[in-house]
Amino acid sequence: MKEKGRKVVATNRKARHNYTILDTYEAGIALVGTEVKSLREGKVSLVDAFATVDNGEVWLRGLHIPEFSHGGWTNHSPRRTRKLLLHKRGNRASGRQVARKANQTLIPLSMYFSDGKGKGRACPSRRVNRTTTNARIWRGRTAEREVTRELGRRVKGMG
Repeated sequence: MKEKGRKVVATNRKARHNYTILDTYEAGIALVGTEVKSLREGKVSLVDAFATVDNGEVWLRGLHIPEFSHGGWTNHSPRRTRKLLLHKRGNRASGRQVARKANQTLIPLSMYFSDGKGKGRACPSRRVNRTTTNARIWRGRTAEREVTRELGRRVKGMG
């Protein structure tokens, strides 16, 4: 019996917090047998994962899929490099987009099974600089506080 629909295995929740998402691509992932079995158990970590473009091919690095609990000598290496299977136009577009700007990286957002096939959603993204963002928020709050303070003084007849 063939699986139908989509079953989400893992999501990278911190990616949307730490990165500005520019676009998303759906890609197949080249997996070996014990990796698929570990994924079906829901054991995968996307925290340190990123993708690189080498010779026109996209490779997923840093993805941790632990060894299958019932596997023997056929078990896979947990942090091996895996190939992302994109359409040619998606491959070229994402590769060009990342190569064009040095401060961009490809980040996996989620992994799931779609009709029984292992898939992932990757996106070119730019790291969010929290110090400038926090400074901008702090400056805005300080300005609001000063305006409120001045209006309070005027209402009380002190200013």
